Amino acid sequence: MSRLFLLLLAASLAPLAQAASSPAELLQGYAAEARQAAPGFSGFSAERGKELYYRRNTKDGKAISCASCHSDDPRRSGMTPSFRKIGPMASAVNPERFRDPAKVEKWFRRNCDDVLSRACTPLEKGDFLTFLTTLR
Repeated sequence: MSRLFLLLLAASLAPLAQAASSPAELLQGYAAEARQAAPGFSGFSAERGKELYYRRNTKDGKAISCASCHSDDPRRSGMTPSFRKIGPMASAVNPERFRDPAKVEKWFRRNCDDVLSRACTPLEKGDFLTFLTTLR
C-alpha cells in the first residue's frame, strides 16, 4: 500500500476512533442507528444479546456460534480456530473491550459474516454489547 493511502486512511479513522471511549457511548451510537432503521425501536435487550451469542448456525457443514471461539462463558478467554488466544468478551473482566469504535466495527464485520453469513444490524450489535456489558 502506498504511504499516502495509509496516511489518508489513518486520518479518516481518527474521528471515528475518538467518537466513543466507552461501551455506553458505543451503545448510544447503535441506538441512534437502530432508531433510524426502525422508528419503533424501544431499547436493547441483554436477553436478545445472549441469544445471539449462543445462536448456532451452520457454516461449511459445521455448527458455529460466537461461543465456538469466545468460550461458553464470555468472562473467560477463548481460542481461534488457528489456536490464538482471544481475551474475554465481558467488559467487566476485560475493561479494554469495546473502547475503540473502529476495532469494534472491524470485529463485528468479520465475525457477523463468519457466524451469521451476513452483517449484523444495529439492533443486534446493541443487544450483543448490552449482554456483554451486563455480565459480572
